[in-house]
Amino acid sequence: MPVIEDKLFRKIKKLTGRAIGDYNLIEDGDRIAVGISGGKDSYTLLHILESLRKRAPIRYELVAVNVDAGFPGFRKDLIEAHLKEHGFEHRLEMTNCSEIIDEKLRPGTSYCAFCARLRRGVLYTLADQLGCNKIALGHHLDDFIETLLLNQLYGGTLAAMSPKLQADNRRHTVIRPLVYVEESEIIEFTARNEFPIICCSCPVVGTVEQKRQSMKQLIAELAKENPQIRKSMIGALGNVQLRHLMDRSLSSFETTGSGGDLV
Repeated sequence: MPVIEDKLFRKIKKLTGRAIGDYNLIEDGDRIAVGISGGKDSYTLLHILESLRKRAPIRYELVAVNVDAGFPGFRKDLIEAHLKEHGFEHRLEMTNCSEIIDEKLRPGTSYCAFCARLRRGVLYTLADQLGCNKIALGHHLDDFIETLLLNQLYGGTLAAMSPKLQADNRRHTVIRPLVYVEESEIIEFTARNEFPIICCSCPVVGTVEQKRQSMKQLIAELAKENPQIRKSMIGALGNVQLRHLMDRSLSSFETTGSGGDLV
């Protein structure tokens, strides 16, 4: 079934195109590995990028890439069927990440963080094999602001995500074109198009996202008073006033701040 190109589709496409332009996420000649997990965000990203590609004034290529961690019950066959149905070039990679996690995970270490690190390494390797210079991930606006709050409240650092970031291996660029798209819009878009959403089958799924769910609830409560809270928070990430922060490596002890304060 083709993707429904309705008002919501056009809105998500416009927001994604704006992010690409604002941060120069896609350039002529790019070959982009699009991470496909089987979830709502990655399906949305892939279909929107493909629609933009067809009408873009530049040439770029997409390759859908899935990394199977090896958890029992993972239905990658549904992902493959969807990619074939829509004609996407793709690569589905089977790994033994689950076995490595069971064997190497140390007490007190985050299961999800370790799994993500292993899968990221596989993704970088696949990008090399496929000749891709960029890797696109499906993080949306809510992911950005929730991560900002998580880092502030639990990590003691002022950091979120970046729409464009050089990968750890220095060979690839990681891009997040859905940075302006709210999660609620992706949920609705996915439901309308009946994408085959599948669970990662991780044995700890549902038990490690409590803090992020708390951030979602906090933002939802704030949005009752200020419906524009999400847009305000994502805007704040692009409007950083370094002189008014407390990073000692940046401190210059100037006296030109508002009201003559020492800033």
